[in-house]
Amino acid sequence: MPLVKEGDEEPVRDDAHARARKIHPEYTHGPLARVAGGRNQAEAELIQNILLEEGVPSVLRRSPGSDVPDFLAAGSRDVLVAESGYEAARAALSAADIEPAPIGSCGPTPMLALWISVALVAMALVAALVAWAIT
Repeated sequence: MPLVKEGDEEPVRDDAHARARKIHPEYTHGPLARVAGGRNQAEAELIQNILLEEGVPSVLRRSPGSDVPDFLAAGSRDVLVAESGYEAARAALSAADIEPAPIGSCGPTPMLALWISVALVAMALVAALVAWAIT
């Protein structure tokens, strides 16, 4: 159901305005979640345009390990969508024969982050013990 009456539509001013009119507001709420990934920027933008055609807004970010400015457009990218548009995005990608990312693959879980911090503290204590034993 359009938000304006037929004939009362504002003319499209530019490309950004045309893209903004395609977005469904109900898909813009909640934290971001990784829905797919591209091997380079062009592939990720293709995925982003597929999602936009379904009304799901998305953003790109460089994947961890690929965040090197010298890569320019090369290097993998993550496609992120708002939590409210996550299921619609997965359905759109499945319809386009693109494998969506596994659910919950946006980053480290709180438990993993806790284990990493415990390991770092333990290594710092071992290094302090070795330094104390040498002196």
